[in-house]
Amino acid sequence: MSGCGTDFVLDYQLKLVTNITTELETELSLGADAEIKGMLKEYLQDIFTDYARDVDLSFYDTEPPMTRLNHMSEVMNGSESSYTLYLPVRKYRHTAVANILENQSVVLRDDEECQSGRLVQESSATTVPPHKTGLFTARQDIDVLSGMDQHFDVHLYMANAASALVLDLSGAPSVKDLKVTVSGFATEFHISDSTYVFPQTAVVMETRRLDNVWKNRACFVSVHFPSPSLEDTKIIIDDGGASEGVSEDSLWAWTIHATLQDGTVTESVLQMHNPLPAGHLKVLNAIVSDNGSVTTPDTTVGVSITLDWHDAGEYNTEL
Repeated sequence: MSGCGTDFVLDYQLKLVTNITTELETELSLGADAEIKGMLKEYLQDIFTDYARDVDLSFYDTEPPMTRLNHMSEVMNGSESSYTLYLPVRKYRHTAVANILENQSVVLRDDEECQSGRLVQESSATTVPPHKTGLFTARQDIDVLSGMDQHFDVHLYMANAASALVLDLSGAPSVKDLKVTVSGFATEFHISDSTYVFPQTAVVMETRRLDNVWKNRACFVSVHFPSPSLEDTKIIIDDGGASEGVSEDSLWAWTIHATLQDGTVTESVLQMHNPLPAGHLKVLNAIVSDNGSVTTPDTTVGVSITLDWHDAGEYNTEL
């Protein structure tokens, strides 16, 4: 019967498991933070959502090299959708990816074979723009049988994350410009086994500034893949009972370049020791001093400051 086909139903549902509401309420709880919280919610509403615009569906042979046997792209436009498919009777390894078409920073690569199919973060510049969409993926073994009414439930889970840095500028009248980047995240996600790839040299992610309406506040946000987990590091304390704990090593980092009125630049690196998993948002509050240095009351964050910072490719000579 392997040459025969049959109809079966696939029910797809996006599962958004996130901390975004708790994080915003905890880190931006003061009245002065209300406008920033609103801007963050608006910016991230299309990221942390269980709404899928497009889905890419692949069906692979279960035997090596697990080549693709069937492929289709569908418009989903919802959090749930059901498709009746006609495929030859056999066992399949099925993968699904949602919201990839409009992401811009991430593309689907090498998905002709199951084990090589992955989401890859690409950019022609030295920095990578934030992801434009919340990415969701699934993988599932299905056995299509002959002469039976079958339906399979497929749950898609979020594969990227987000971070936001809120800066208090009330004590920094000498700061005339800020450039903020964030780094330390994965650059690839392998769909079949749900694993991330981290480069040896951290890739720098751009941020988007959301303010311009608060005189003494600035907010920078980025969307990217997750940070490394604690499985690759050493846990030294239990962060208030949180299961993820705190790493001995820096897992990801904010870099802030503050340009002062006299033209000098101060570099501050905020080293994050808490992992940032998929589907989560991390908001960090920090304070900018008049010399451009940035500090934070969060004791789990390491801080490195360089006054009168110069780019490694630049130097001054005496004339």
